[in-house]
Amino acid sequence: MRARRALLYMPGDEMRKIQKAITLGVDCICMDIEDGVALNRKEAARETIREALQTLDFGRSERLVRINPVGSGLEEDDLRAVLPARPDGFVLPKVSEASQVQQVAGLLEAAEREYGWPIGSLVLLALIETARGVVNLKEIAGSSPRLQALIFGAEDLAGDIGAVRTREGWEIFYARSAVVTHAAAFGLQALDMVFMDLHDIEGLRKESLEAARMAYTGKQVIHPNQVAPVQEAFSPSDEAIAHAKRVVEAAAEQQKSGVGAFALDGKMIDAPVVRAAEWVLERARAAGKV
Repeated sequence: MRARRALLYMPGDEMRKIQKAITLGVDCICMDIEDGVALNRKEAARETIREALQTLDFGRSERLVRINPVGSGLEEDDLRAVLPARPDGFVLPKVSEASQVQQVAGLLEAAEREYGWPIGSLVLLALIETARGVVNLKEIAGSSPRLQALIFGAEDLAGDIGAVRTREGWEIFYARSAVVTHAAAFGLQALDMVFMDLHDIEGLRKESLEAARMAYTGKQVIHPNQVAPVQEAFSPSDEAIAHAKRVVEAAAEQQKSGVGAFALDGKMIDAPVVRAAEWVLERARAAGKV
């Protein structure tokens, strides 16, 4: 599993901001050609992203590009301009049907064959931010082997259904739960919604920890100051890692003795608890803490 604790959006037409992003140690940098770029700046964004991919050292950060929605008439121009520079993958916005993912997956396979790249090496992440996208989650989540994550877009969803956005978030809670549940069912990662208040770091940390408890594996961020608290929130603590190791090691010993459920530190340990501990260790390995 690749760590995607924080996915940082940077406008694709601003090289200075992309250069700043690569210094932050963020798991994923998503250079944007969609909402973060004005219509008359789309071509400039394509050129800037291509240059950034060809000239900048992104270190361990995943290099993603958010293209315009499938059906917008802009997405194929986005792909045609950026693909030769070989990003790691693409974020697809406003995904409402499985066919949208499959259409882009086909274009990526054609590019891989043209350039001699390994088939399947270019990955996809799908933004679920419309009512139809939520309704069609099952089909979208199973649409392509390239799909590695579902991303929840709360602000666009609220606008799509006519809801009033609140800090408590009950108006989007069903969709937020549905996205992470379908991601788990199909073995995908799930990235949580953007936190819009750039100055409320404590609020950001609280919402991130809540998302981690819901089983989200990361969160979208829109400012460099959000990166560190978000990546910390989605990284298991040293205490949690130590406990998970003890659970897994004790379970292995008990299995050798033919024991299924057992007590550890006064608490019952059975198969679901062991699986949860293994999940903590997998997240820790992805974050480089084990």
